[in-house]
Amino acid sequence: MGLEFSFEVKEDVLIVRLAGELDHHEAETLRDRWKDMLYLNPVKHVILNLDQVSFMDSSGLGVILGRYKEVLQLGGEMVVCSIPHSIKRLFEMSGMFKIIRLEENEEFALETLGVAS
Repeated sequence: MGLEFSFEVKEDVLIVRLAGELDHHEAETLRDRWKDMLYLNPVKHVILNLDQVSFMDSSGLGVILGRYKEVLQLGGEMVVCSIPHSIKRLFEMSGMFKIIRLEENEEFALETLGVAS
């Protein structure tokens, strides 16, 4: 199926929306585009919307972890939202929720970062 992704900037928040399969075939392209968006826009925080993700492997987690570290250097926070059950289990098993906050949906995640939707 592949991976589709889109980016939107709201104030100092980069919203990353993913759909499809995030595996080693797609990870490098996503990483490069995501890094560009972080450095070409005046953003501090990231909201990662995983609502339409059907599969993710360890390379997908690696992309997310790498961007988390960059957001941390910007003094920001990464929030994941709308996460499917199978992907949520992957995050739980890998310990990602110890460093990345989970919110129910994008609108609430924006509110918690101080951005009106």
